[in-house]
Parts: sequence; structure tokens; C-alpha cells
Amino acid sequence: MTAAERPAPPRRADAVVVGGGLAGVTAALDLADAGASVVLVERRRRLGGLTWSFEHAGRWIDNGQHVFLRCCEAYLGFLERIGSAGDVELQGRLEVTAVRPAGAPGGRPRVGTLRRSDLPAPLQLGPALLRYPHLGVADRIGAGRAALALRRVDLSDPALDTETFAAWLARHGQGPAAVAALWDLITVATVNLPAREASLAVAAMVLKTGLLTDPAAADIGWARVPLGQLHGARAADALGRAGVEVALGRRAGRVQLLEPPLAGRGRFLVPTRPDGAGGAGDAVEADAVVIAVPHGAAGDVLPAGAIRAQESLGQLGTSAIVNVHVVFDRRVTDRPLLAGVGSAVQWVFDRTVSSGLAPPAGTGPQYLAVSLSAADRLLRRHPDAIAGEVLAELPRLLPAAGGATVLDTLVTKERTATFRAVPGTAHLRPTAETAFGGLAVAGAWTATGWPATMEGAVRSGHAASAVALHRLTDRSFSEEVA
Repeated sequence: MTAAERPAPPRRADAVVVGGGLAGVTAALDLADAGASVVLVERRRRLGGLTWSFEHAGRWIDNGQHVFLRCCEAYLGFLERIGSAGDVELQGRLEVTAVRPAGAPGGRPRVGTLRRSDLPAPLQLGPALLRYPHLGVADRIGAGRAALALRRVDLSDPALDTETFAAWLARHGQGPAAVAALWDLITVATVNLPAREASLAVAAMVLKTGLLTDPAAADIGWARVPLGQLHGARAADALGRAGVEVALGRRAGRVQLLEPPLAGRGRFLVPTRPDGAGGAGDAVEADAVVIAVPHGAAGDVLPAGAIRAQESLGQLGTSAIVNVHVVFDRRVTDRPLLAGVGSAVQWVFDRTVSSGLAPPAGTGPQYLAVSLSAADRLLRRHPDAIAGEVLAELPRLLPAAGGATVLDTLVTKERTATFRAVPGTAHLRPTAETAFGGLAVAGAWTATGWPATMEGAVRSGHAASAVALHRLTDRSFSEEVA
């Protein structure tokens, strides 16, 4: 072993956060704001976790289209904390254009709009639903009845996690046509699974929170800048201002318990090494540790017996998201977003301005991001085949695309975008607390009550920091930093 590869002596911090995604950054900022000295370790050479950007052909591409709702209060607070609140767009009133493709070449697509009214919840979408052209009259009325029944569901009932959302919908008069044309628009986008696979517990939580309580809760928001700037760069600046030491490009090893703690040392030892060949390892001793990594990696870092079902985390599985990025030589739609119904295209987002391709009022090229959730079936398909299918479908949704020239296409695959929120997985999602005081877990896969969303990630970070701060308070932390 060379001198450069010899492990350095452990250094000291009040807390260590492993993972630089939204959950880890949230926890680190909470701890630093409380006066703790914090080291954040991230194996990638960037922050932001599964929300990131890269440069391609002179424009910025997000790895996937990440949206949020007005009810995502924790996430909006996170944006405020890192200085990104002014870089997002939030609808003043929920409006989703749903387009069924033309049935024959040269035909016109059928367009419907789900726009909330001024009525109180859960009636705010009633007028739009009664006019929704993708359902028959009976299905429109039945959808309203199902929504009212869903409002009465008790989210604390563990039985909700024993059946699929589709099974519940079927019992409440919703057939395959209604599920495909209405319910899956929401479920696939938010749970990353269709209703036939999604746990009723998670789907009901999304719908009750977003549509059945506060009329404005489901207004949609999205980034006006690349995600790498919105989350990664701004988070790095916020962490720096807060005094957090950020160690990028370093992989944490299994956390070790120092029992009994020796004088001047913390309770935990977190070993780290460069994520790649060569370089010296080191370690940090701390009184509190937050593990904020994906569930597939948590078992490699947590001490044995730290959380329930630790050996079964793999059963949470993963669900993929695929995005097809298309640049046309001209504008083919004026809508910032739209949904496909009965189409190979699920959601389309205009990312022209955020990518840096053209100014807001530009008349030049247009960049559309086509988001395909619950996309495991596409992982083995060649990118050219995926792009070809999408390019063939877009003119059936957006007739102007048929006369436009495609300047560029790119396919991105997020293979492990979320865990699979199928029935029976609730017991696999641990709370922030572990068996060891001061050691906490965070991530959208933990028991946040939310699906794997940015909101869930931020909420988990707050929960984990509370556990860590409780440990620091117990050892008279407040006196030591005074």
C-alpha cells in the first residue's frame, strides 16, 4: 500500500449524512441549521440523486421529467431553503390536456381538458369530468361516484395494502376503459405503476391528498431550469453556506458502532473510500448518522439489524422510467404539458426554454420530453426502436408534428427510478428510526406515507434529521455548541 492509499486517521463530526439526493441534502441542512457540524458523503460527483441533468448537443437534458403538486409543501419548502423557489412554474389552476390519437391517417385527435373549477373539493373537477370526451356518459358519472367513495377510505387501514387500486376500482364500477382513460393518467405518473399493479394504499393516498381534500392541491408545477441547477448546484451552494462539508466521489462503507463510545469519540464510525480505483480511504466518527441512499444500496451501509426486514429490502423491487427527448425544427404545440390517452405516449412536456434551446417567445426549434413511466418493458428495447415508436405516435397526438423535421432524438432510461409500490410492500418501508439511537434512514422508499416522489424524499430527510438531532440533544449537544 502506498502512502497515498493508506487510510487517514478518523476525523470528527457531530453528524454524517450518507447520500446527496433530496433526502440527504434535506437532512444535512436541518442538522447544520441546528448548529451541528455535518459531513455529507456522496458517491457521485454531483448532488441531486435521481434528479439530474447533462449537456447534449448544446442544450441541457434532464434525466427525466419531474413534476410536483401544490400540495407538496415539504418539497416547496426545500426549494425555498436552497434558493430555487423562483426557478419553478406552478399552475394557477390545474389544467391537463388529454389527447386521444387520431384513429386514421390524416384524422384529428380527440382533445379533452381536465380543468378545476371554483367548486370546493371534491367537486372541483366535476364540471370537467362531465364533459370529458374520453369516457362515455355512464363512466363519467361512475367516476364521480368512485371519487366520492375514495374520499371515505381510511388511509390508516392496513388492509389497503392487500389489494390493487384496479381491484378496488372494479368493485366501485370502474371498468378497464375508465381506468385507462382517467385513473391511470394519475396512477402511472405518480406511483410509477398502473392501477392493476399499484397498491390501493399508495394510490388512495395520492388521490385523496391531491384531488379530494383541497381544490388547489393538484395544481401542477415543474422546473423552469435544468434539474442539475434547480437541485444539484443550488443545494451545493446552500450546503456550503450552512457549513456542511461535502465529500463527492466517495463511497461509504458499512457503518460501525463504537460501543462503548470512548472519550472524545462519537458513537459511529463511517468509513469512506474513493468511488473508483486508487486513492486513500478515511473515516468519520460521529454521534449521529443519516443513511439516505436507495433501498438497493442501504443494506451495504447499515449495520446488521438496524431496520426491520433489512434482509428483505430487495423485495421492494424497482420500476423504471424512460424518456424520449425530441427536437423539432419548429413549434408543434403551445401546451406546456399534455397527456396521451390510448396512446404509446403517456406525457409530453415542452422543455425548450429550460434546456437553453430557445427563448420563451422563440419561433425556432422546439424540444419535447416524452415521459414513459412504469417502463420496465422498454429496458431491453434498443433506443432507436423506442424513439421510432414515439416519433410515429406524436403526429397522431400533435398534427403539427407531422409536418415538422426531427432534428435530434435521445432516449434516457432510469432503470431504478422508484421502488414498486405493489400490495404487500408497506411493511418493507421502515420508519426513520433504527435499532441504534442516532442512526436514521431516509429516502423516498421509507415509510413517508407518500409514493416515491420528491415530496416523499424531502419528508424522509426531515424525519431522519429529527432522529439524529434527538441523539445529539441527548448527549448535551446544545450545550457543546452554545
